[in-house]
Amino acid sequence: MRILVVEDEKKLCELIATTLEAERYAIDTALDGQTGWQMADTYAYDLIILDLMLPYVSGTEILRRVRHKNQEVPILILTARDETADKLEHFEAGADDYLTKPFVFAELVMRVKALLRRGGSTTRANVLRIGDLELDRTAQNVMRAGRRIELTPKEYSLLEYLATNPGRVFSRTMIIEHVWDQSFEGLTNIVDVYVRHLRRKVDDPFPTKLIRTVRGVGYGLRESPEP
Repeated sequence: MRILVVEDEKKLCELIATTLEAERYAIDTALDGQTGWQMADTYAYDLIILDLMLPYVSGTEILRRVRHKNQEVPILILTARDETADKLEHFEAGADDYLTKPFVFAELVMRVKALLRRGGSTTRANVLRIGDLELDRTAQNVMRAGRRIELTPKEYSLLEYLATNPGRVFSRTMIIEHVWDQSFEGLTNIVDVYVRHLRRKVDDPFPTKLIRTVRGVGYGLRESPEP
């Protein structure tokens, strides 16, 4: 899953990104509102973490713009402003949760997971099944034919992205944009490396192959697995 963090305190932004990357999320960051809005308007995110006091474009304005365009993406407000009226204003504008600074990072992780589960309950399945492959998105566990498969965070994120739309073929650029952060743009060969890793773990030990390659296009998971 891919998360956008818009926070102008650079050190805090880096700490949030590091914390969430350890939880197997792909993180993009923006240090000002203008950049944050451009990224939110360009890419499809599973969650946005949004500070309110931002240079150039306020977090409040970004919230309104995002909600005008997208009613589904969960938005977590992160701010030092804790007045009840302020919270009500932003909930009414479309915020899903509100975390006041300073905060404990464990609580941030807990709220992020809760928001992603809540979003999943209405717009995404929490358990994905393709043939005998099963992904539990809440626990981030992968099973195949009753056998647990151990994946690295990036391997899991890649497999989950492919599993969200079985039968669809994703280009390398699309995969990079969702699974990795913006610093990997242009390094599409990294997708080929990780697909090889996934094949060794998800396909090679089993007679039925799930991962599909379309030459010159990209990768996907088969809707109807083939031997």
